[in-house]
Amino acid sequence: MTAVDITEILPDSPEISGEPTGNARQESPVAQEAAEAFLDAYSMAVTAVAERISPSVVNIALEKDVAIEGRGGRRISTVPGGGSGVVITPDGYILSNSHVVHGAKRLEVTLADGQSLPARIVGDDPATDLAVIQTTVGGLPAAELGDSDPLKPGQLVIAIGNPFGFQATVTAGVVSALGRSLRSASGRLIENVIQTDAALNPGNSGGPLVDSRGRVVGINTAIIQGAQGICFAVPVNTARWVAGLLINEGSVRRAYLGVSAESRPIHVRVAREHGLPSAMAVGVVTVAAGSPAEAAGIQPRDIITHLDETPLSGVDDLQRYLGRAGIGETVSVRLLRRYTPLETRVTLEGDG
Repeated sequence: MTAVDITEILPDSPEISGEPTGNARQESPVAQEAAEAFLDAYSMAVTAVAERISPSVVNIALEKDVAIEGRGGRRISTVPGGGSGVVITPDGYILSNSHVVHGAKRLEVTLADGQSLPARIVGDDPATDLAVIQTTVGGLPAAELGDSDPLKPGQLVIAIGNPFGFQATVTAGVVSALGRSLRSASGRLIENVIQTDAALNPGNSGGPLVDSRGRVVGINTAIIQGAQGICFAVPVNTARWVAGLLINEGSVRRAYLGVSAESRPIHVRVAREHGLPSAMAVGVVTVAAGSPAEAAGIQPRDIITHLDETPLSGVDDLQRYLGRAGIGETVSVRLLRRYTPLETRVTLEGDG
C-alpha cells in the first residue's frame, strides 16, 4: 500500500500547518468590532435604565420593637432596620415589601438626591409580601409600572436598591424562570413569582426589578441564603392590584371559609372509587363558630375534595382558590364524610 501524505488531504489544517489554534487564533477585525458593539449596546441599555429609574428608588430606614429572650427574661428592644422602595405616584406613595416595614414604629425615606423625609405605613399585605408607605411631600418622580405577563425567560432585567445601605446600587441579569411559588411570612403562597439572577443582597428588598425600557416589572422580595444567582420578585401585576387596595382601603381582604385544615391523604382505592383526580385532599381540623363553613354544615374530620369544579389536593390549593374567589360568592363544596360523598353550598365572607 502506498503511503499517503495527510498534509495533501488537509493542507489548511492549523494543527498540521503550525497555525495558532482555538483562542490563540486572532479574531477578525469584523468579529471584534461586532463583539464590542454588542457590549457597548448592553452597557448603554443598563446605563439608560439606571438613569431613568434611580430617581424613583428610595432608601427606607426604620425602627422596630423586637422581643429578646435573655437571662433576665423577656424584654423589648428597639432595633434598626431598612430596605428599599420605589415611588409609584407623584404624591408620595411608595411600594415596598411587607417584611421590610411591618411593625415599624418610625419610618424615614431618603431620596436619590439625599433628601430625607418622614413616612407612614398606608397598609401592608403579608400574604404577598407587599406594602405601601407615603411620604409627607409630593412632587416626587414616579416610576412607570410595566406589565409582567409578557416576560420571558432570558429577558434582560435590572434590579436597583440599597443593599447594606449602599444607595442606588444597580445589578443586571436575566429572567431565570417564571411561574414560581414562594411561601410568604403568613404561610400563604405568592403565585407567579419571577426568578432572576440579578444579584440581590439584604437591603434590596422592596426595590424595583425593571425591564430594558425602565418599566417596573417586579418588586424584589427574597433571596435564597447560600445560593448564587437565585433571587425572586413579586410580579408588578400583582403589586399593582395590591397597592390599589392598600391605598384605597388600607388592607387586602380575601375570601374566608372558616376552617383550619391540613393536607390529608386519601386511600387510593377510595379516591378511585369516587373518581378523585388525586389521593390527597383538604382535611378539616376545626370549624370556626359563626363561620361560613359552620353555616354550610361542614364538620371537623370532613375531607374537602372540590370547591366548585376545582379539585383540592392540599391546603395550598385551598388558599389559592380563596385568594381568587370573590367575597360574597356562593360556591359548591364537595367532601367526604367518613368516606361518604356529600355536597353543600357555602357563601364566602371577607377575612377581616
